Amino acid sequence: MVSIKKRNCEIWAIGGGKGGVGKSFIISSMGNYLASKGKKVVLIDADFGGANLHTFLGISKPKVTLTDFFDNKLPLNELIVDSSIPNLGLLIGTIRSLAPDSIKYTQKLKLFRHVEGLDTDYILIDLGGGTHFNTIDTFLLADKMLIAIVPEIIAIENVYYFLKNILFRKLVNAFGAHGLKHVVRDAWQNRGEHNVKNFRQLIDHLRGMSDPIRQIINEELSSFTIYIILNQIRTSEDVMVGNSVKSICIKYFGLNTQYIGYVEYDDFISRCINKRQAYMETYPTSRCAKEIERLTENLLEGRQLGIKT
Repeated sequence: MVSIKKRNCEIWAIGGGKGGVGKSFIISSMGNYLASKGKKVVLIDADFGGANLHTFLGISKPKVTLTDFFDNKLPLNELIVDSSIPNLGLLIGTIRSLAPDSIKYTQKLKLFRHVEGLDTDYILIDLGGGTHFNTIDTFLLADKMLIAIVPEIIAIENVYYFLKNILFRKLVNAFGAHGLKHVVRDAWQNRGEHNVKNFRQLIDHLRGMSDPIRQIINEELSSFTIYIILNQIRTSEDVMVGNSVKSICIKYFGLNTQYIGYVEYDDFISRCINKRQAYMETYPTSRCAKEIERLTENLLEGRQLGIKT
């Protein structure tokens, strides 16, 4: 989804295609760290129908949600809940009757306009599972697109399918803006005829069709970057999974991919959730907290995790 208006804030979104990989913990902790550095941050829980980001901040379920934005027409900035952490606010999407597929296109555009208009330094979005168009478009709204993954083969496969849907949607949107949406769909549907076996080859095939098409692709993908975060690390071998995922992104998608960091497994994370305590506030000197700080700084500074292979 193309940005609707120029904004002063920076938007980060974290996805992965499936729940249970720690997206909410990671993004809430990153937001906590940014806020502790004096940055004004708004966290948005975009897991419509199953939002739980508030539990990672140690606060009770908010009484106002995005339901009030869609159904009651309340301004988005009036729905930001105080997290009790200085500089950190929360917008929650716990809506029983609202699933990603129930949000209309015009409602989505309205939400995006209001999100981009929020007066803050950073907007961090926690996406739900699945690959519905609304979930994907919210991911594509971000300036920095983060992928959370755990060192398990199923999680890696889910990331592959998630990125496949993300990239296809990105191309369809880009070509659709030029009245060429059918070009992408036809090329993929008839990929056997063109000996196209993956998305990297699809992009190469499209680039070779004409100079205008090559220009569209180059403009859309020149700054398109995926940032990998590995969660629940237990061994040194697990750490290397991040490099493997990065290699997959480059080999099969041709995407600029950065592995910015990992977070170790810590029993105290679940304890904090159960006790409604913010982990970064409760254990600020723990190894996990320092790893969150490091990967956030890597994202801010454009650095990757330095690993010797």
